[in-house]
This record gives sequence, C-alpha cells and structure tokens, in this order.
Amino acid sequence: MPTYRDEVVVLRTHKLGEADRIVTLLSRRHGKVRAVAKGVRRTSSRFGARLEPFMVADVLLYQGRSLDIVQQADSLGSYGADIALHYDRYTAAHAMVEAADRLGESEATTSQYLLLLGGLRALARGDHASRSILDSYLLRVMALSGWAPGLDACARCGRVGEHPSFVAQLGGMVCRDCAPAGSARVDAETLAVLRALMAGEWGVVDAASAAAGGAASGLIAAYTQWHLERGIRSLDHLGTVVLPAPNLEPAP
Repeated sequence: MPTYRDEVVVLRTHKLGEADRIVTLLSRRHGKVRAVAKGVRRTSSRFGARLEPFMVADVLLYQGRSLDIVQQADSLGSYGADIALHYDRYTAAHAMVEAADRLGESEATTSQYLLLLGGLRALARGDHASRSILDSYLLRVMALSGWAPGLDACARCGRVGEHPSFVAQLGGMVCRDCAPAGSARVDAETLAVLRALMAGEWGVVDAASAAAGGAASGLIAAYTQWHLERGIRSLDHLGTVVLPAPNLEPAP
C-alpha cells in the first residue's frame, strides 16, 4: 500500500486500545481521513501533541484497507493551546470542527480545508468575537456545500427585495406571500449582519448590537442544522436559541 503526505486539521480523536488513537482529519488534498496514530497516548510519543483537536499538521500516512496509519506528523499551526485558554473560543472551535466533520466526502474540498484553517487561526488570535467567527464560518461552509442562504431575494419565489421573514426549511429570506405561519421575523439590522457575516465585512459585524448579533446566530444555527440534518451538539454550550420550525403545511 502506498504512503502519501498532506496538510491536515485535526477534527476529533478517540482512544483505541491502551496507547493508540483514531484521529479524524480534514486534509487539504485528500478530503476527510480517518487514521490510527499508534502509541500517541504514551508520554514518549514523538508526535502525540501534534494530533490533538484544532491542531494543523503536515502528516505522512500509510494507506490502509479501512483506516490509514499516521507515520509522521510535523506541526504547522499550534492553535489548540491559544483556543483552549478561552471558553468562548474553545466552544466555538468545537462547533466548527463538528460542522466540518459532518461534511460528505464530495464536500470535503480544499476550499473547506482552507476555510476551517482560517477560522481556527482567527479564533486563536482573537481577531473578532468568537461567536461571530463561528457564524461566518457556518454560513460559508453551507455556501461552499451548495446551500448558501438566500438573503437578497425570496428563497421560494425569487422576488428581489427586502423581505421580512427567514425560514431555514425554505432556504433563507422569504416574502410576505411565501412566509408560512410562525416564520421568524428579521429586522433590517439583523439582515445586515447576516449579509456581512457571509461577505466577511467585519466592520459591520463588529459594530452590530448584541441583539442583532444574537438573532443572526440563532438563524444561522437553525439553518445549518436543518441542512446538515443533524444537530451540532457544541452549539448547546454557546447558549444558542434555535427558533422552532414554522408550519409548512397549507392551511385547511
């Protein structure tokens, strides 16, 4: 079996036997990879600390039948230590790697790798509020996967303009005629925050009110989890309020 080298972000790990770990990696060129890191739980391990969640490494892997084997790991970015010092960064980073781990094989592209790398780097440096970095990451993850929310036109009928409601199940903002009962109402500032998070306009995001930022976070969480078809458990530790889904059934 051949060996190959790639740059990776460590998404998660779990124990295997007495001294080994199975590591799940998002790589730059080979998508998601699951591999065995032998002996990394021993204190004498040469690269155990380089294969912890949020770490970025250059790894040499041996291609196995079901699981690859890590033969070498060199650190490229030690973001984990800086992230772990701050609870808000730590929980946001967990939500990011959990979302990345939900990507399908066809979605785990180089662009997704670079997006996650940039998000973890921004968290480690504290460039912006941790929740804003996470929200921007989640929106862009969905966009790269082909699920960008409609923010400038009705996601259902395509009518261009400023619309009052956001419905995750319908794909984003919807007009009054298309909005089902119970739809989340979105004010102008919250919509501006959503657009700024998607576009990376950090001046707008950083200047937004706490109310608008919190409302945008709830909408993004609902949208992401709807399209991933599974909850992101780490969001529970961030105090995210996910609005209940509206009734999409036609009135009798």
